[in-house]
Amino acid sequence: MARNTGAPAPEFSRLVPVGQLAGTAVHRIEASAAERDALARRFGLLGIDRLAAEARLTPLARGFRLDAELVAEVTLECVVTLDPVKSRIEEPFSLVYGEVDEEEPPEPAGAEDDVVEPWPGEELDIGEAVAQQLSLALDPYPRAPGAALPAEGGPPAEPDHPFAALAKLKPAG
Repeated sequence: MARNTGAPAPEFSRLVPVGQLAGTAVHRIEASAAERDALARRFGLLGIDRLAAEARLTPLARGFRLDAELVAEVTLECVVTLDPVKSRIEEPFSLVYGEVDEEEPPEPAGAEDDVVEPWPGEELDIGEAVAQQLSLALDPYPRAPGAALPAEGGPPAEPDHPFAALAKLKPAG
């Protein structure tokens, strides 16, 4: 999550020094209108009215842990009607950062399900971490209220073969 030279800057960047993190640090961040517009374009959304997070960074023996809760108000496009669909997202998430050994990944400090992310260097971009989690929390198939796909399993379709029209001419009996 550290910035790569030559790569474009993330739309919602909030760099936090973690190289000498001594205790738990709390950061409250909120995206500006320009940042929200850029993120909406990146994620193919009609709009983002709000994106904020409270993030806690805690040092571990061989890394650190990011615990955060993001709050977002987004406008998606209905997959059926293409109408705007407003959605509120409240999503807690945790990430563990540490030294990753390519041959044998380290055991994460904390829950067994934690995946260890590569140590980002001296700074962590918590804004980009929040943006990535927002993208994972978005409904991939948003629907407007009352929007429904055409019913499946309706009456069988008319036979589609060369003699279908002749079958209709055959006398009943």
